[in-house]
Amino acid sequence: MKKPSFLERLTGNQSSDEYDRILDDEHQFGEDDDLSVEEDQEDDTWEDEAESTHTPQEGELPVDMYQTDDMIVIRALVAGVSPNELEISITRDMVTLRGVREEYQEAHDDGYFHRELFWGSFSRTLLLPEEVAIDEAEAQEKHGLLEIKLPKLDKHRSTQLKVRSNAGHK
Repeated sequence: MKKPSFLERLTGNQSSDEYDRILDDEHQFGEDDDLSVEEDQEDDTWEDEAESTHTPQEGELPVDMYQTDDMIVIRALVAGVSPNELEISITRDMVTLRGVREEYQEAHDDGYFHRELFWGSFSRTLLLPEEVAIDEAEAQEKHGLLEIKLPKLDKHRSTQLKVRSNAGHK
């Protein structure tokens, strides 16, 4: 018995002669192949997943993010969304924006020439390049432009801590 090659051990115990037979130009795929799939064993999971996931897809909000010496600024176009309907979650190193842009449909689907605007729920999570002071963050919206200002933590700031003594108390 011939010792299997490295490739045969890696890919399974098929000899290269078997692969040559299967890949031959004149070979007809069918029941005699180890690689054939019977008709009744077809995988229906794609159809099942497609049917079960008809929930509207959440869009990703496009943003600009830049930094100055003392803060990180995030800008996003949120036209058509009430500022009260925007949800902004901030941690020291991450920001998440969420909202819903409601569609006011004035024409039937077949009456449109172009449909490029995004309608529905959207979100965006951004990892921040530096830690920020979340208690000092500000957000404002003007003419559909959301601007979030996140002051950077001052890592060089230090303070003197006084030590209290409870020696005289019982």
